[in-house]
Amino acid sequence: MSYPLIIQGGMGAAISNWNLANAVSRLGQLGVVSGTALDLTISRRLQMGDPDGDIRRALQHFPVSSIVKKIIDTYFIAGGKAEDTPFKNPSMFSVKPARALQELNIVGNFVEVFLAKEGHDGPVGINYLEKIQMPNLSAIYGAMLAGVDYILMGAGIPKEIPGIIDRLTHHGEVSIKINAIGATDALKMFFEPKQIIQQHLPELKRPKFLPIIASAILALTLYKKSTGKVDGFIIESPTAGGHNAPPRGAMKLNEEGEPIYGDKDIVDLEKIRKLGLPFWLAGSYGKPEKLTEALSLGAAGVQVGTAFAFCEESGLTPEFRLKVLKKVAEGTAAIRTDPLASPTGFPFKVVELEETNSEEDVYLKRKRICDLGFLREVYIKEDGAPGYRCPSEPVDTYVKKGGRLEDAAGRKCLCNSLMANAGYPQVQKDGSEEKPLLTAGDDLVNLGHFLEGGRTTYSAKDVIEYILKEQPDAAGKTASAQRATMRG
Repeated sequence: MSYPLIIQGGMGAAISNWNLANAVSRLGQLGVVSGTALDLTISRRLQMGDPDGDIRRALQHFPVSSIVKKIIDTYFIAGGKAEDTPFKNPSMFSVKPARALQELNIVGNFVEVFLAKEGHDGPVGINYLEKIQMPNLSAIYGAMLAGVDYILMGAGIPKEIPGIIDRLTHHGEVSIKINAIGATDALKMFFEPKQIIQQHLPELKRPKFLPIIASAILALTLYKKSTGKVDGFIIESPTAGGHNAPPRGAMKLNEEGEPIYGDKDIVDLEKIRKLGLPFWLAGSYGKPEKLTEALSLGAAGVQVGTAFAFCEESGLTPEFRLKVLKKVAEGTAAIRTDPLASPTGFPFKVVELEETNSEEDVYLKRKRICDLGFLREVYIKEDGAPGYRCPSEPVDTYVKKGGRLEDAAGRKCLCNSLMANAGYPQVQKDGSEEKPLLTAGDDLVNLGHFLEGGRTTYSAKDVIEYILKEQPDAAGKTASAQRATMRG
């Protein structure tokens, strides 16, 4: 079986959007959309007027028109909302989410995958975070309704997901164990597709499942103990963007306050190879020589995020994309691994950039609020019912819910910041607009080769051609050798 040499990273929220994934898949590689907060994303795109009509075009293909009508009636604003008007937010996910929220989540995932697959026959994947558990059941179902080919999942141990995928092919009821602090008994969340769709649909195609891992131990655990088939692995190093796995053992920080990774964090590829499944290497692999290296180590290819995050087709706002690339061209781009920024407790890569929440004084001006709730943790209250709290919400509120004061220190609202990255910043009640907080891998500083000759931007095609330039084509010639022959 042939596999893509390049998997485009599934960067959220809405950075790896349908436009980027569509472009990558058309070029013969695996385009991936981010599955993070797609219920919120579709609601904001509709409130901004869906100016090109893409969302409404995709909605015409959703199998239940009554659900589509409700969503249009609730969120669509012809011509778009006024800039100083706040977005209407959907309700937040809980262990028992509102039916309207589940419908919106199914449709949001369906639309993103449908548009990514539109107009070509290449494969398309979707990326989820196991850490954001509560939206995942309905989200996966929505993506499968649109025929998604691959499901990728990181930030946790997603043992239950393969079995969930299997049952959803038959539209069967599924459940997942929720990680709840203080739970003595298993807290489960249920999702029954037939209660939402309420009409007969044919069996769905089963997408391949690729967990994103950072250790051979986790690979072995998922291979042996998952509830269904694991089809391969993406092995990510701590130089990748976004959330990183914490260092193994006690976390130690360097002089700059960044986590120190050591020999224990190097993945034993020999143990991975013995499993006999395809794997891709990720984290600073966006170079032709790194693809060659990965293939020599037995990998099927590489996953690349950072280079795609700053290309023309990505969902990152042009203003901040161009600001970052200007710094890259000048040699002043800088990234740090912040051990505190993310409410998840995972280290998080931050691009240092003026006028964003990477600057402490900018972030401290923001009034703490938790109005989106994707990174809330579930805990068990004194009465035995589930409660929800986030280390980046108002400190007093978090502590009253049983959270530790020290866990709130330095935490930032990634939910609102990441939506601002993609051009959907909320206008809060005090009139302030949420600021971005950009993330990228260590490879950011190496993107200058795309900007040679005074260029200020580049495309997904440029990225793919660059990474593949030393790989032989069907005739055995590399792309660079072909160009040399043509010049001769």
